[in-house]
Amino acid sequence: MPQPRPPAAVPEDHPLAVLFDRLCRKALLQDVALADPDLAGYMAHLMTRFTHVDNVYRIRDAMGRRLDDVGEMLLESDPRTRASSFDREREVRRHIGDYTLFFLGLFPEHVARHATTRVPDLFVNWAHVGRESYRIVAAFNVGPYEREAVLFARLSDHYDTCVLALNLVKRDLASLADPRVRWLRAAFGEG
Repeated sequence: MPQPRPPAAVPEDHPLAVLFDRLCRKALLQDVALADPDLAGYMAHLMTRFTHVDNVYRIRDAMGRRLDDVGEMLLESDPRTRASSFDREREVRRHIGDYTLFFLGLFPEHVARHATTRVPDLFVNWAHVGRESYRIVAAFNVGPYEREAVLFARLSDHYDTCVLALNLVKRDLASLADPRVRWLRAAFGEG
């Protein structure tokens, strides 16, 4: 069954994309002091992409059912059973890395409620699976994937730091909603 067409990308100069980029750069480069602007940019792009629910749940099984279970995504990524090609394995593994990073960083309460999987006899440690998925994506380091393989290796190496940075982005987003902060920004002509 064909995959649904992804929603149109949010332009880089869209206010939401700009906000996410600034917050991710602050969190990663300043707050946790990991000097990797490419990782900060990737995390901002991930947040922007995942503003559309169809991107969050874009991996589908052979029946066209969207997958929201990390265990089922792991089965879908296996080239020995379900993945129709190594490209499909890479696509699903990248999504697993993105999905787990996004939820662990921004919605850890979601992970607590969905920590189990519907796959019998499978325990899924989201951080381990996300880190390992990025490592597998990084192993695709030839042809059209060669340039970005290094980025995915760094995502794997710094996965926990990226989760922490997204936790800090969540905190900063919450503070922007605080009426006291809005008043203060308005008083200084910044808002």
